[in-house]
Amino acid sequence: MKYRIRCHLSQPEIAAAIETLAARISADFAHRDLMIIGILTGSIVFVADLMRKIALPHEVGMIQASSYRGTATSPGDLLIHLDAIPCIAGKDVLLVDDIFDSGQTIAAIMPRLMEMQPKSINSAVLLWKTARRTVNVVPDYFCFEIPDEFVVGYGLDYNNQYRHLPYLGVIEQLEDPT
Repeated sequence: MKYRIRCHLSQPEIAAAIETLAARISADFAHRDLMIIGILTGSIVFVADLMRKIALPHEVGMIQASSYRGTATSPGDLLIHLDAIPCIAGKDVLLVDDIFDSGQTIAAIMPRLMEMQPKSINSAVLLWKTARRTVNVVPDYFCFEIPDEFVVGYGLDYNNQYRHLPYLGVIEQLEDPT
């Protein structure tokens, strides 16, 4: 099977959106004790770029959560690992993920984080598939609303591939001539 990756959002478009989002977060969290918690593995590129653009002191931590494994293009059971999370008690937490698809990941993680007694929890995502939401939660911050297409690149993967792409693309299957 051969594939082609069609560019959906270019590297300059992503960089501009992150700059705008970081300015908004910087203003909203000015004079607050901000802790950014990224959700591995898909958000790692977004978290790295976002934290460099946020113009105020902040701490960073990562947790692991996964519902897409291997070649799956729809979510399975959500696995959450909070073992390595730094202390968030009394802090304003910004939970950062790559994509808000059904919303199940953020909806499942937020109550678990609330048990750790942060001052507040807000969420930020790079992408929001508004048509796929299945929970009564929406992201507080987002860069792009996108259609219901399976995207890769900029940290998002298909079978653990394509995370390295500096843009967001859609996988298109090419016709097999045989």
